[in-house]
Amino acid sequence: MKEFFTNQTNQKRLAIAAAVLVVGAGAFALYSNITHQPKAGKIIPIVRTITVAAKAGAAAKAYPGEVRGRYESQLAFQVAGKINARMVNVGDNVQAGQILLALDPKDVNQSVEAASAQLASARASYQLAADNAARYSALYAQGAVSEAIRDQYNTQLEAASAALRQAQAQANVSSNQLGYTQLVSDTSGVVTALNAEVGQVVAAGTPIATVVRSGEREVHINVPESVKLSVGQQAAVSFWALPGVEATGHVREIASMADPVTRTYKVCVAVPAWPAEAKLGMTAKVSFADEAVNATASTAAGYLIPAQTLYQVNNKAQVWVVRERKAQLVEVTVAGYAGNDIIISQGLSQGDKVITAGLAKLIPNQEVRLEEGGEA
Repeated sequence: MKEFFTNQTNQKRLAIAAAVLVVGAGAFALYSNITHQPKAGKIIPIVRTITVAAKAGAAAKAYPGEVRGRYESQLAFQVAGKINARMVNVGDNVQAGQILLALDPKDVNQSVEAASAQLASARASYQLAADNAARYSALYAQGAVSEAIRDQYNTQLEAASAALRQAQAQANVSSNQLGYTQLVSDTSGVVTALNAEVGQVVAAGTPIATVVRSGEREVHINVPESVKLSVGQQAAVSFWALPGVEATGHVREIASMADPVTRTYKVCVAVPAWPAEAKLGMTAKVSFADEAVNATASTAAGYLIPAQTLYQVNNKAQVWVVRERKAQLVEVTVAGYAGNDIIISQGLSQGDKVITAGLAKLIPNQEVRLEEGGEA
């Protein structure tokens, strides 16, 4: 037996057999893992909900809004380039003609130099053509040259004149582009937004700064379809951050088309006697006299739900609700706003559970479970 194990041929055979056994065992284990994978459990998404409570009162006739300037200019560079200077900050008062930002003018300067060189060349060519035309016109008058030769040099003069005008126009364009490397305010007002910083490369026409013109201020609100307003209608304006400060305004403009998501109309309320304490961007509340609102506004009372629950499908306002532990889309009618909430006049009933969080990937009739710890 000892001779069997000491024989080199037998040792090689034993080594090969051991290797085959190891490989076979590994292959069998891999096969078992592939063919006996545990089945994935059913994943049920977790959502947060609120329960629809009692109806909101008729206070829906007051609409939240934002203080805005009547005239707001969105300023942009007319040429592309890299911003190398910023002279103002948000909130600064600026004057008409004041420089707000500037681009690196290096490349534009090269274009100006090239255009200037072309203009100088065109002027020299024009002067030469003019001298030749005058010389051959004099020779023609003396009978020294034919009419054809005279006309030839006159034609060269006209071509040189056209080339000069073209070079002059190109030089003017290059000079204008050099001026466009500076973003200049076209009105006196307040800088309310800056969308670029030094070092950023911007394209021509990209809005960079917003300047609100000095003067008139107004409040922008959104009203539902049920409220019928008219231009010139009186309104009372108050401010959330300024208790006791009120102003009187009137409807200046009503949007002709509803917002595709909220199905509400934008209304601009002008305030001639603007309170000095009220600043741009403040939250305001606008209300209208009872007799000024259409009778259908009395139907504006409805259920209050958070604004983020509103969902749009095919330009229709809808919300997700949980019924029999499944998510359902329900079409609703928006009747107005109350702070950060919206008022639903149709589509919901008291006791409905409206999904407020976790609705990004829901599909109709999908089973859901509520988050532990109650509702949102």
